[in-house]
Amino acid sequence: MNPQSASIPASDAAQDAPLARRATRVDFQTEDDKDMLRAARDLTKDLGEAKPGIYWPDMLISAGIGYGGIATAILTDNIAIAIAAGIAASLALYRALMFIHELTHIRSDALPGFRLGWNLIVGIPMLTPSFMYEGVHVIHHKRTQYGTIEDPEYLPLALMKPWSLPVFVLVALLAPLALIVRFGILVPLGLFIPPVRNFVWQRFSALSINPDFRRKAPTGKLIKRVRWQEAAASIWAIAVLLSPLVFDWRPLLTALAIFSVTAVLNQLRTLVAHLWENEGEPMTVTAQFLDSVNVPPPGRIAEVWAPVGLRYHALHHLMPSMPYHDLPEAHRRLKSELGDQSTYDGANHAGMFPLVGRIARSTMIR
Repeated sequence: MNPQSASIPASDAAQDAPLARRATRVDFQTEDDKDMLRAARDLTKDLGEAKPGIYWPDMLISAGIGYGGIATAILTDNIAIAIAAGIAASLALYRALMFIHELTHIRSDALPGFRLGWNLIVGIPMLTPSFMYEGVHVIHHKRTQYGTIEDPEYLPLALMKPWSLPVFVLVALLAPLALIVRFGILVPLGLFIPPVRNFVWQRFSALSINPDFRRKAPTGKLIKRVRWQEAAASIWAIAVLLSPLVFDWRPLLTALAIFSVTAVLNQLRTLVAHLWENEGEPMTVTAQFLDSVNVPPPGRIAEVWAPVGLRYHALHHLMPSMPYHDLPEAHRRLKSELGDQSTYDGANHAGMFPLVGRIARSTMIR
């Protein structure tokens, strides 16, 4: 069944954009708003340089707080302190983990050593090395593949059954265990059983939500990255599996619980990153933008559940290579130039709960 949609012609965008984001579905063939696209280009020409002085401290401090929180939760005998430390660790590690998104868009020479440093400090310890996103996420940004069956990061969640939303979120609780199995058991098996290796690569080597997505073999520079990152993550996963033989079960179970909370938080953020109203049709750039979500200030809580620029996800789809630290200024300029009733304003939403409500209501009217 095709989704019902309301047409939002470019000439009427200023009048209808607020309605588009609050009540009606996006017209997938909405004519591109050339004024908005031109403004996005012209108003941000002086932005776009990734700054090591922001990236490195942000990532290192987040990771440090996260690992410190895990250690505190493991070592303390006070339940309240353990819970508080675990929550702090989950939030901090979530922020540190989200730099994987930046790694897929910044130029390889923009931040010397950052990809390696992030993988050693965050990606491999959390069993999410950058190869699981590199070469995958860029498909989500391709003009002709966004929202289609070829998009690894798109599901028409707003068009599915109501029970699919809680299942989509809660299945993330199993993500840490699944990653341990992938790297600690299946990767070693794949060294001796090629069909296992091929199956794992195609089905379990991408941070995707589309169950029909099959990953193609790596090419170019990614081949070398995959080899060393997968080997390092496999060694770490095996060490984690064997750790109860040296320690007791508490460190492992505590870390798994904290990582599960991080995974669920990321899944909640994913749930409201788009409106999920496309059932596989190609979309115009403006339609893709309106199907994506900004949760800009004045609210501050979005910086917790959508960190490292992800609260400006719709804007990111207009300017994928813009560093996260420049997105707030880019948003301010576009909002000021285009106004409250513009097409640009059509992708700005109030927060997580209104978005979840919109998607939930949509699943109930199918």
